[in-house]
Amino acid sequence: MRTLHISQTMQLVERFTERVTEGWKYSRVTLILIVCLISLPVFLILFKDSKPLAEPFDTTEKPLKESSTKLLGGLSQDVTPLAADGQNSSSNSSIPSSKPVIEQHKLVDELIASGFVKESCISRYQYSSYHKNKPYKPSSYLISKLRSYEELHTRCGPQSLSYRKIISKLSRTQHIHDTETTPCKYLVWTPANGLGNRMVSMASAFLYSLLENRVFLVEFESDMDGLFCEPFPNSTWLLPKKFPHKNRWSQLPTFKNRANSGESGLSPSFVHLDIQHGHGDHNIRHFHCNDTLVSLQKIPVLIIISDQYFAPSLFMSSSYKQELNKMFLEKDAVFHQLGHYLFSPSNEAWGLITRFYEAYLAKADEKIGLQIRVFDHQHVPFQNIMSQILSCTQSHNILPSLDNTKKSLEFPWQNTTSKSKAVLVASLYPEYAERLRSMYWTRPTTNGDVIGVYQPSHEEYQKFGDNMHNMKALAEIYLLSLCDVLVTSPQSTFGYVAQSLGGLRPWIMVSLGKNKHSDPPCKQGISMEPCFHTPPQYDCKGKTRITNFTKLYPHINACDDLWWGVKLVDL
Repeated sequence: MRTLHISQTMQLVERFTERVTEGWKYSRVTLILIVCLISLPVFLILFKDSKPLAEPFDTTEKPLKESSTKLLGGLSQDVTPLAADGQNSSSNSSIPSSKPVIEQHKLVDELIASGFVKESCISRYQYSSYHKNKPYKPSSYLISKLRSYEELHTRCGPQSLSYRKIISKLSRTQHIHDTETTPCKYLVWTPANGLGNRMVSMASAFLYSLLENRVFLVEFESDMDGLFCEPFPNSTWLLPKKFPHKNRWSQLPTFKNRANSGESGLSPSFVHLDIQHGHGDHNIRHFHCNDTLVSLQKIPVLIIISDQYFAPSLFMSSSYKQELNKMFLEKDAVFHQLGHYLFSPSNEAWGLITRFYEAYLAKADEKIGLQIRVFDHQHVPFQNIMSQILSCTQSHNILPSLDNTKKSLEFPWQNTTSKSKAVLVASLYPEYAERLRSMYWTRPTTNGDVIGVYQPSHEEYQKFGDNMHNMKALAEIYLLSLCDVLVTSPQSTFGYVAQSLGGLRPWIMVSLGKNKHSDPPCKQGISMEPCFHTPPQYDCKGKTRITNFTKLYPHINACDDLWWGVKLVDL
C-alpha cells in the first residue's frame, strides 16, 4: 500500500515538471510552495509506515499480574510490610522499575535454560541485577547435565505419552522383575517440616535424581502453591493429582522391608523411603552405601520424604565420586547452584522481595542480614540473646558501637567516612529488631555510621500448612541472600538456605542465648553449604564407627554449629 501511494505521488510530480518545462510560468516562491505541498504526503507516508531497525532499550517493566498478597508499607523505622493481615495500598503492587530488564543471556550463569516466557517468571531475569556475590561459576559439565535432564523430563514428565503408559502399567502391578527395564524412572519428593527443611531436602533429592537419571516430581500441598516458578521448560515438576497411591504413601512398601518381601527376583513398583531426622535413622545413615544405591536402582518409582540436606551423603558414595567431581568444581557451591536452578521465586513472591528491597535496603551503603531463630523462645532469656547479638556484630565490626559520651550529636554529613547501613532482621519475634532500632535511633555511633533497622514480618510462631506464612518466609530468605554480610542462628535450615543462595559465609552465633556471655559469641562458617544433621555413624558394614569424616572424605568437614553434623567444603 505504501509503495502504491509513493508511485502515485511521484507521477503527479513528473506531470507537474513536464508542464513547467512546457512553458508554465510561475514565480520562484509559488513554484517552491507547490512542490512542497505535493511532496508532503510522501514524507508523511514514509514516516508513518517505517519502523526502526532496532527497538530502543526498554527500561520499564510490565506490571505483574495482580496478586492477592499485599505488602504493607510501614514507617521508615517501624517496618512491618509483610504483616499477617496482608493489607496494602495498590500503588506499590508492581515490581519497581528502577532496574533494567535483564535479557536471557543474563540468566544465572547459564544454569537456567532459555526458552521460558519471561513474563511468567520475572525473578529469573532480575535476580542477577540485585545479587552482588557471584564468585561461583557452574561447570560446563553441570550445565550439560542439566540440559540432558531437561530433555529427559520433557520425554518422561507428567505431560508426556511415556509417563501415561508407564504409570498406568505400574499402577496395575505390585512388583516388577529385576531384569525388566523401565524407560522412565521417577523420584517423587514429599514435604516435611518447614520451608527451610523442604528446600534443602528438595535440592538433595534433585541431585540424586540427576545422578540416577530419574524424573524429579514434587508433591506440593496448598501451603506451597505459588511459591516457585516451574524450573523445567516444556513440562511441569508438579505431581499429578491422580498419581497412584497418592495420600497413601505410608501404606507402600518401605525400603527396609523390601528385601523381605519373599518375592525372589522381584522389586516393588513403588517404594516409600523415609529419611527424616528421628524416624528410625537406618535409611538415611545407609543411603550412601553402594548396596543401598544398587537396590534402589531397581525401583521404578521412589517416594521420598525428608527434612534433611543429605547431599553430603551422596559425596560419600564411591559410585558417584567421579560424576560429582565433574559436576561441582567447587564443593561448597552445591546448594548455591542447584538452589538457583530450582527455586526461582514466583512473580508474587518476587514482588514481595523487590518492593521491600527497593523501599528499605537499596540505598544503603551496606546491607546486613540478621537471622534470629530461637527454638525454645519461652525459656531463653531475651537479654542473653541481645547481648550475644551485640557482642558478635560489634566485635567483628559488622555494626558500630554506640557512643554514650557525646552530649551533642555529630551530624552524619559532617563525617566523610560514615556509612549508611541497613539491618534486615528476620525473626518470628519483634522485640530484637525493636531493641536494635531504639538503640541506634537514640544514641550516636562511634564512627558516625547511620543505622536503619527493618523487619519484614513477625509471625510469633511457625505456622504449618499456611501458604501466606511460607510466602513471607521465602521472601525473607531471598532478602537475606541479597545482603552483604549475614549473621545467622545455629542449626537453622532457614539460615542455611539464605547463606547458600547468597554465596555468603555467615557469622554463626554459638549456642544462641544459652549463655549470657558466650565466648566467642559467633564464628564465621567454613563454607556456605547447609549442614547435614544426621550423617552415618558407622561404615556401610556397620562395624567401624566413623570419628573423622575429613580423613575418609576430604571435601566433608564437621559443621560449625553442630559437632556431629557434616557439611561440604572446598579444599
